[in-house]
Amino acid sequence: MTLSCFDLGEKMLSVDEARQALATLVERSLGSESIPLNQAHGRRLAAAVQAPINVPQNTNAAMDGVALALAREGVGAKQTNWPLAGEVLAGQYRSELVPAGHCVRITTGAPLPPGTDTVVMSEQLREPIGEQPEHVIIESPELLKHGQHVRQAGEDIALGETALPAGARLDAASLGLLASLGCADVMVYQRPKVAIFSTGNEVTNPGEPLAKAGIYDANRFTLTGLLTEYGADVVDLGILPDDLTATKTALEQAAKQSDLVITSGGVSVGQADFTRDALEQLGRLAFWRVALRPGRPMACGWLGDTHTPFVGLPGNPVAVMVTFLQFVRPLLDRLHGQPVTSPHRLYAITDTALKSRFKRTDFIRGVYHTDAKGQLHVHSTGAQGSGILTSMVTANCLIELADDQDGAQPGEAVSIQPLTGWL
Repeated sequence: MTLSCFDLGEKMLSVDEARQALATLVERSLGSESIPLNQAHGRRLAAAVQAPINVPQNTNAAMDGVALALAREGVGAKQTNWPLAGEVLAGQYRSELVPAGHCVRITTGAPLPPGTDTVVMSEQLREPIGEQPEHVIIESPELLKHGQHVRQAGEDIALGETALPAGARLDAASLGLLASLGCADVMVYQRPKVAIFSTGNEVTNPGEPLAKAGIYDANRFTLTGLLTEYGADVVDLGILPDDLTATKTALEQAAKQSDLVITSGGVSVGQADFTRDALEQLGRLAFWRVALRPGRPMACGWLGDTHTPFVGLPGNPVAVMVTFLQFVRPLLDRLHGQPVTSPHRLYAITDTALKSRFKRTDFIRGVYHTDAKGQLHVHSTGAQGSGILTSMVTANCLIELADDQDGAQPGEAVSIQPLTGWL
């Protein structure tokens, strides 16, 4: 049984323990809404979709040529000359039976008429020279096979089958499948509203003059990008100064207008970190020690009577991205009614020595590629300071050295988490 995030005390948590416990902050999933299919890319289905028709609807031709009947047993056909009994074009339906020993011209996608079960492609046909063709000649009839070049009704998906399960994220292929079923609207989960703000007197909005001791706010823009990629609507509350009253007021407002609140910075025990005090006054707080790098410190809890989940991420930009991918992404899945799952992992051979230590999970920015033999390789991007955002721009994966590893040497297999796509 997974412990609530409030039941863990001051123990040092593994990444997996923290991921599972954090998900308990979500007490219920979001509501659902029906939207037009052309607006559904990236959304999650709130209910499974059963096929209302066969796809394809009719058994049809996979090639241009002629349709005819061929014996199931044996190979080929003794008959070479086939009288023509008409034609069927794509979009037409012929209900009239094709007489035995006859064929009809047919185009790709046209339904096979009754009395036919096989298609012979045009390249295997010859027509008598100088005549108005009333028949066609099949070359090499011994090569014919019963049912060739035919797509069966329901071959893609049959009437009543589950086309997509509840919770499926709608990508381009999924949209195409739903369109092929005639679905004009789909029932999806509502987008989670996620309030974000940065904290600190030193943090400055891009475009404003930068003080001698100031830094530009990268974290809100990074979080906005990540949240958008993972299907959330962002409520940007800007930058909060190091002031308890201002922080408390902002958190109260955020809890009322969002499904999740995320801050970056201001959750340590430093003299000017007020987020923790504000949280303890407004709701229930758990302050965690998680055995990972980069990514400490972190805080989580509930805000107000609504029990709006709160996550306080570290202040360093790379740590924000790493902790988002490990902990916030599963929270968004939970809001969409999905179980907690670990990030997608692949395995690659490291080309560089990688440093780590026992009882801590290290996430190293890396670049993976495939060698001439198809084997995945990976190397570090270099300097791994948690403020070096250029390393995340260069990286296409996180190299994950688990808490039972003290590093890896060139030639060893390591786990990687790709950073591209909804994996």
